[in-house]
Amino acid sequence: MSVVTPAQAQSDPAEGTHSETGLPGGETHGGGVFPPFDSSTFASQLLWLAITFGLFYLLMSRVIVPRIGGILEHRRDRIAQDLDEASRLKEEADNAIAAYEQELADARKKASAIAETAREKAKAAAEAERASTEAGLSAKMADAEKSIFAIKAKALADVDTIAEEAATDMVKHLLGGSVTKAEVAAAIRAASGK
Repeated sequence: MSVVTPAQAQSDPAEGTHSETGLPGGETHGGGVFPPFDSSTFASQLLWLAITFGLFYLLMSRVIVPRIGGILEHRRDRIAQDLDEASRLKEEADNAIAAYEQELADARKKASAIAETAREKAKAAAEAERASTEAGLSAKMADAEKSIFAIKAKALADVDTIAEEAATDMVKHLLGGSVTKAEVAAAIRAASGK
């Protein structure tokens, strides 16, 4: 058997050599049946299949499956722990939210009570101020009425005197005579209906 280089195989197409294997066109490698399909080797093939399968089964059952089972068990435990932790944290968060809402409700009640107290104090102070102002105004009004009454009484008392003096002066100037104050007073009383 001679070795043919690729350059020779392609340069010599007349000889009928195969271009990829470098073998002459009519030659084959073994000239027989494909070994797995050869019935004379079935027994040895089945034996090696059984040995290989047994070794693979032992490897899987003794080494790989326990490791995978351990990993799965470890993951299952870890997931269970994480779920327990998440449940605990959720419960704590719910308790914190409930406490917050309770404190918020208490703060709102306190704020409402403080606002109501302040409103009542302001209302009472305004009422007291109004009452004090009304009392002061009533006192001033009473004083003003007394003052007006006194001025009116004095004015009315002086009106008779002023009327008498004016009447006496008019009679003196108009008539040129003298009239007594008693006559003028009697005439004024008669005219005013007293």
